[in-house]
Parts: sequence; structure tokens; C-alpha cells
Amino acid sequence: MVDWRNPPRLFIPGPVLVKDDVLQQLARPALGHRAKEYAQLQQETVDLLKKVLFTNQYVFLSTSSASGIWEACIRNCVRPDETVLATCCGAFSDKWADVVRDCGRNVDVLKVEWGKPVTAEMIDQKLCSGKYAAITLVYSETSTGLINPVYEIAEMMKTKYPDVLVFVDAVSAMVGMPLHFDRLGWDAAFASVQKCFALPPGFAVAVVSQRALDKSKTVPGRGYYFNFELWAEAAEKHQTLVTPSIPHIYGLRYQAEKLVNEGMENVWKRHRQMADYVRTWAKANFALFCEERYASNTLTTIKNTRAIKVADVISAVQKKHNTVFGNGYKKLKDVTFRIAHMGDISLPEVKELIGWIEDEIK
Repeated sequence: MVDWRNPPRLFIPGPVLVKDDVLQQLARPALGHRAKEYAQLQQETVDLLKKVLFTNQYVFLSTSSASGIWEACIRNCVRPDETVLATCCGAFSDKWADVVRDCGRNVDVLKVEWGKPVTAEMIDQKLCSGKYAAITLVYSETSTGLINPVYEIAEMMKTKYPDVLVFVDAVSAMVGMPLHFDRLGWDAAFASVQKCFALPPGFAVAVVSQRALDKSKTVPGRGYYFNFELWAEAAEKHQTLVTPSIPHIYGLRYQAEKLVNEGMENVWKRHRQMADYVRTWAKANFALFCEERYASNTLTTIKNTRAIKVADVISAVQKKHNTVFGNGYKKLKDVTFRIAHMGDISLPEVKELIGWIEDEIK
């Protein structure tokens, strides 16, 4: 019987499992969000996040999902007479292109088949026209478990198109895979905290370049809630523009400190080890949905080559072990399934889940 009071352990691609020690941080006493104590909390949190993300640029805290930052990038940094190149390789990159249109901006779509990457060469062929002010990229496409070669794309962009703004959805990549923001030369990168930060949903982290902020000052109709210029003014006082979810920030500071202490190379290695284990199992028993060199280290999308009844297996694992993994997303439902291995999920926990899945598919 379904009971929200006894929720299953989550190995879906977000939200993921939140450990008890993290949940305890969210229960700390309330702070006045204009008080000195809060300013201290935000400053410490942002300083830690800058180390995690290898940046000296702005790190903004947003009480929203990362989907809000899709809109923020466009409304702040693209004028109505400019055109965006939206790269699309799955459900979420497709949706970002829709958001560009919904914001009243011009958009051209560079679309590839789900499970295939968008390459630097493809982007180069589009940008050489000189018509684009900005480009949208997804680092890790959560619907397909694919990563785009963002470091290769960044090098090409810096060399050939340094004036084009680069906005990157890093929702299921940030923390779990390398992200050296300043070296990459991006103008925005953002993530929801329910993925690799392993916090409850409802909050986002956004890194924004000085160049993006400067551009925003020339763009009309930026709105209020996601206004980068107003965010930056508030950040100078170690505050947010509007009342933030302070419990999330307690948890975020705690998680960011753990990441810094572990060392980001070790964090990435831990995620890669879990991914390698799941991919090895998937190749032996099914198949990977995307080419392995483009497979994410934070979740694996597995092609259902054995035509198992995915929903039935998920239901059985939940009933017996109060644990769930993910079905395929939208048009990939039942023809694929997804296993998350990000955040505070551990390799022994992943092995345990795989064993339970094996019990149901023998």
C-alpha cells in the first residue's frame, strides 16, 4: 500500500536518496533572511560552492527548480531581436528550446536522435553563420543518460566563437562529473539540488559569468524573480533577492563542505566507479542505450533488450525492499530503464539494488 510516511529509497534519476544526516540539517532553527546570521550562512555556502565548481564568478542560490534558470538565462541575456541556437538531444534539452520560444525569443534547433551526442563539429557548422547570440547545451541529458562532449565544445567555442554566450544545463552533471566553470568559459551553468547534491527538491544553484551579468543590463523585460542584476545586488550583501528556502541552504552548506573535504577528484572518481559497475552489469545482461563513451557517470539508461516488464520489476523491488529505480522517460518508457548512481548513493547500495533486480528477472 502506498504511504508517503514510509517512502521508498530512491534510485531514480532525481530526486535521489537523501541521507539522515542531511535531513537533520534541514531541521535547524529558522533565521531571519535579512539578519547577519543568515548573511554569514549564505557567504559560507557560496564560498564552498565556488571551490566545488572551480569559479570566481557569481554563484546564485535560487528557491526554484533548475527549470527556472532555463528561463532566467534567456530573459536576462538574450534581446528580443537576437537568436538562440538550442542543441537538442533528449526530453530536457527539447524542453529548453520550448522555453526559449515561450520567452518570445528567436530559436533555431540543432537536433540529434535521442541517445546521440551533439558534437563540437555540429555546433561549429551552425555557428559559422554568425547569426547566433547564445547557445543552450545540456551536459548530462537525464532522459537518455547521455553526456555531451562539453569540454571539447567549450574549447571550440572559446577559439572560434568567443562572443557567443554559452548556457549549460548541468542538472544531472554538477558535482558528479567535472565542471571547471571558469576554465570552460561558460556564461551560466546550473543544477537542481535533488540530483548530485543529494538534497530534497525545490532549490537550484546557478553560476553566472560577469559577461552574462553585463549583457543582462542591456536586455529589456527581464522580470523580477529571476533578474540577474537584482540577484547580483542582493549577493553583494550575502543575501538573496527574495525570501529563500533557508533549510535548503543549511543542507547545501553541509553537503558542499563534505564535497570540499572529500576533494572533487575523489567525488568524480566515486561516481565513475558506481557508473562502471552498473554499465558492466548492463552490458552483460541488456545493453546501454547510448554509446559508452558518451554515458553519464550519474545515471545509466539501459536498453531493455530482453523485453522485461519494467514496471512490474520496479513494483516488485519496491514491494519487497521499499526501493525504486526508474523506468524509461516518455517515449523511452518500458524500452529502457534508468538507475541513478549519484549524490550520497554508495557502491554497496548500487550492488544491492542490482542484486534485487536480478532476483526479479531470472
